[in-house]
Amino acid sequence: MRVGILTGGGDCPGLNAVIRAAVRKGERLYGDELVGFLDAWDGVVDRRTTPLTVESMRGMLPRGGTILGTRRGSPFDTEHGVDQVKQTISDLGLDALMVIGGNGSLSIACRLHAEHGLPIVGVPKTIDNDIEGTDLTFGFTTAVQIATDAIDRLHTTAESHDRVMVVEVMGRHTGWIATHAGIAGGATAVLIPEIPFDIDELCARLGRRHDRGRFASIVVVAEGAEPKPGTLELEEKAYDRFGHVVLGGVATRIAQAIGERTGFETRVVQLGHVQRGGTPTAFDRVLSTRFGVAAIDAIHDEQWGKMTVLRGPTVELEDLTVAVGKTRTVDMDLFNGVASHFFA
Repeated sequence: MRVGILTGGGDCPGLNAVIRAAVRKGERLYGDELVGFLDAWDGVVDRRTTPLTVESMRGMLPRGGTILGTRRGSPFDTEHGVDQVKQTISDLGLDALMVIGGNGSLSIACRLHAEHGLPIVGVPKTIDNDIEGTDLTFGFTTAVQIATDAIDRLHTTAESHDRVMVVEVMGRHTGWIATHAGIAGGATAVLIPEIPFDIDELCARLGRRHDRGRFASIVVVAEGAEPKPGTLELEEKAYDRFGHVVLGGVATRIAQAIGERTGFETRVVQLGHVQRGGTPTAFDRVLSTRFGVAAIDAIHDEQWGKMTVLRGPTVELEDLTVAVGKTRTVDMDLFNGVASHFFA
């Protein structure tokens, strides 16, 4: 078969491992010819491609980011975008398209399959771990490890100066990274988008901790966390050209409020995109490889409109419709039943 591959949305550790696995099994076992599209859907619309072979993918397993490049955006954004996608697939003689992406990319893939009958198989990816239908997405454990390493280091400097450290991690709509890194890093408090926070309650918690003689505290904040109405004023929201809220900076406002209300010396660390870069963890390399193998198998089984998912220890297939328009939020049993017991 002749198979096209694209990576869409934000970059993520493990993307190259997925491509590598699909190429290796596709070429070596099935005799496939694989074609990479550059810069996500833009590459499909504009017909910008690169050949993908076992030789060209050597050394890609530990490499972060994506060699294909990635962009946001959709062929549905322009009048003739979908027709151009269909024409590209026809002119290049593609038998299938593998779409590796998050909620947005998979929603586009689902719509192209459902409305236009395109032969598409999806592979879910995001460091946020917020895609419905799969227990885990690759890139998540890497982001958690990076955040945890940072928290470990911040403990020592916080203790040296008797400071409160407010650490902002990624998590637009969900607090998976914040929750896991908070548990692993021994945070004093974790603020997530799923539960609006009360700044006075947080400050009281920090005060009780300091009253017990613990003068160093770590507060982990997901970038999408929001206060309960009327408890803390934030800056007016700004939006990018795709209609997404531009996040980042909530930790700064929280740190200011903590300092004002408690008098504790407070500092901010915004990890930002460092969580998305660099070498994937061993777990993410294995999961990415399993997803890539399962995706090329699904293509040969003509499982169109499906995506690879992890269920317990097993990689399975699920309908793309399961992920469309949905966000997998933090398990409250994990947050309230485990994490909260360790918060001050």
